[in-house]
Amino acid sequence: MSFGEPEGYGEGGRPRPLAVRVGARTVAVAVCLVLGLGLIGGAVTGSWLVGDSSAAGDKDSFTAAEGLWHSVPVDQLFPPTVQGQGAGPGGADRTWTRIAVAPDSGCKDAFDPLLEKALAPVGCRRLLRATYTDATQSYVTTVGLLFTKADAAGMTALDTRFTKERLGDRADLMPRPYPAEDTAAARFGAKQRASWAVSVLTDAPVVVYAVSGWADGRTVDEPQSATAAMQSGATTPVAQAGLGHEAQGLADRVERGLRRTVDTPATEGTGTTS
Repeated sequence: MSFGEPEGYGEGGRPRPLAVRVGARTVAVAVCLVLGLGLIGGAVTGSWLVGDSSAAGDKDSFTAAEGLWHSVPVDQLFPPTVQGQGAGPGGADRTWTRIAVAPDSGCKDAFDPLLEKALAPVGCRRLLRATYTDATQSYVTTVGLLFTKADAAGMTALDTRFTKERLGDRADLMPRPYPAEDTAAARFGAKQRASWAVSVLTDAPVVVYAVSGWADGRTVDEPQSATAAMQSGATTPVAQAGLGHEAQGLADRVERGLRRTVDTPATEGTGTTS
């Protein structure tokens, strides 16, 4: 139809058959109806996706975190350099340098028996670990990300148990370190563990932990949780050395990085985090 012709006329000014005119109008009405229903349906769907409740968003974030162990570059989860502003004793700054990354693995033989038993209810999807040293290479710290098979309720239940029973303060539930040959952590074994921190996340299926020790391979007779070692007035060798701050500070910053990653698309890491 040209704009210069009256409606109902075809080429050469010949009248269109009535059936054609009616059919065209019917199709037009049908198209409008379909488009209208589509817009209404889209609006309804949109209201479900971005509704007032934050439950859907929380669920999406929890689900997104499940696959981070294989979809995010290692430099983003465990940056080569981690800045810990105010993370040391008395608010001193800390800088940690990554010296080893363990191959991602399952959890067989990754934890002491009692800790393995405590974590069993949430299952093990994948375990990622890296070991860092401080700027002076006096201390070494292994930080781990245990990706579990649990849902939000399961993670909440585990967090509640760790909190109520203070499992994170028990020396028989210390995480194991990851030593690596030809690094400052080569002698960082079970007997060298000095302080540790364990954080059970409830908004992601992840347990974050860290365990620290001296880089010279000295054994520790009385390890102390980061919570205890960081208390004001603590005078144990572990506390005085700041090893509780090493474990807690590095665990906190890796956890923060993990949370940022859940909220943003996976990209190449910048190499540092703070």
